[in-house]
Order: sequence, then C-alpha cells, then structure tokens
Amino acid sequence: MLSYKKLVRKPKTFRTFTGLTPEQCNVIYAEIEQQYPKQERKRLGRKNRKRAIGAGRKFKRSVQDRMLMALMYYRLYITNELLGYLFDLDQSTISRDVKYIEPVIKSCIPIPEKMTKKTRRIGTLEELLELFPEMKAFIDATEQEIPRPKNKRRRKNYYSGKKKKHTVKTQIMVNKKGLILHKTQHKNGKKHDYHVFKKKGPPPIPPDVEVGVDLGYQGIEKDYPDMKVKIPVKKPKGKELTKKQKRQNKKLRKERVIVEHTISKMKKYRIMGEEFRNRLTRYDRMTSIVCGLVNFTVLSK
Repeated sequence: MLSYKKLVRKPKTFRTFTGLTPEQCNVIYAEIEQQYPKQERKRLGRKNRKRAIGAGRKFKRSVQDRMLMALMYYRLYITNELLGYLFDLDQSTISRDVKYIEPVIKSCIPIPEKMTKKTRRIGTLEELLELFPEMKAFIDATEQEIPRPKNKRRRKNYYSGKKKKHTVKTQIMVNKKGLILHKTQHKNGKKHDYHVFKKKGPPPIPPDVEVGVDLGYQGIEKDYPDMKVKIPVKKPKGKELTKKQKRQNKKLRKERVIVEHTISKMKKYRIMGEEFRNRLTRYDRMTSIVCGLVNFTVLSK
C-alpha cells in the first residue's frame, strides 16, 4: 500500500509521481497543516449541509496521504481505480478525498489569482521589479482537448479549427522568470486567441511594462494604444521581410520562449496535457492549482 512516508524515501520516484521534490512538498504540507482545520470548519459548517459537525464518514487516510493522492492525480492523471489500488481505497473514496483536499492545496500555493492581486497592489519600484523583471511580460494562450460534446451546438462551439479537435482555451501572462501572473477562465476552443484577450480586457499591467505577444494578437496595438506592446512583424503577402525585421522577430522569439516553456511545464501535469476527462465546471480550479504548482517550483529556485 502506497503512502507518503514510503514514497518520500525514494526522492526520484517521488518527483516523477508528483512533480515536486520531497523538500518542496514538505514546505507545502507545513502550510496545509495550518490551513486544513479552517478549511474543514468551512466545509462542514456550510449552510446546505444537513448533518451536524462531527457526523458523516471519516477519512481513512491522513491529510499528508490525501495531498499525495491529489498531486499524483494531477501529475500522472491516472484513473481513480488505479489510484485506489495504490492507496488501498475504493474509487468513490479517492474521488471524494481529492475533491476535498483541492481547496486546501489551492489556498497554500501561489496560484495566478494571488499573483494578479499582487500586481494590482504594486506600490514601490522594488515590488514592480520583483513581479516584472526587466519590465517585461509575455502573453499567450493554450488549448486542451476535451471529449466530443453530445450536444450539437456545444460541438460546434468547442471545435478548434487549429487543433482539429474539441478544445478549451486558457490565456496566461508570465514574467521574465516564467512566473504566471495572470490566468483567464477557460473559453471554448472556437474562440480566437485575441478574442479571449479582448473579452475581459488586458490583465493588470503597469504602464511602463513591455508586453510580448505572437501574431495571434494582430490588432492589439490599434485597439490598446496605451499598452506598450511588442508583436512580430507579419510577412506581407507576396513579399519578404527585411533583414532588420527578421532580426527583430528573432529577438522577440528568444524573449517569448519563456511563455512557451511555462506552458510546457503546465502540460507536464498530465491533467492539462491530455484529454480533460473531468467536468468543465472543475476546469478553472484544476488549472489554477497546476499554475500554482508551477509558480511554486519557480519561486523555490
């Protein structure tokens, strides 16, 4: 039977299963230990709960083991049946344990929502340079496949012509170090990258920060003249770019690669890298947790 205490003795396997080192995981768990009682009181004291506090099924595994279950589920995206076999629990218990530990994990890691609040509260030059090193940020969108919707209208709305699959789309903003400072709620795959950007408007970005985007954001300079945007030069139809324009595009590509690397880190958590099997109502919470884990590893360096 798998447990945290057993797995932590094998650091390489632990990192493969969770995406974190045992030391990093211990830091998160120390925070979870403090937050867990508060979260449990909130869960058990909710208005729509019919049973009194203290009633109901008890958890069979420790908080530490349940944290490990959730991290393994996110990293490996194995079925609840297999996870239950590893932890000697049934499928419904695994589903329940992961669901209830998610809000606690989310409250203990630097999710994009927390980073966005920090960008809104920037008050000093030191805070500005801490969040935006070299006064630069980069924006891009990522798509993830979902099962083919049964409803005909939903099938049409979620079909991505680019991916030739049914997808959902999420946009992120990262700084020069790859820290995710902002994340949008998911949109259907039919939406263009720039449409996702315009729907909610630009993320909170200080005026002097330069924002790098790709050619999917054509029109951003015209629509947002107050933003300091850097976008590649599009090749004219039937013509070639000048050497200067090619050098400019190459320089921007080298800078923008950080957002591509960040998306790659997110997709290493297979819950974001494979077809999303859960309900879409849970998608934004799950992607926030994945982004928070990526941010945690970036800040741990």
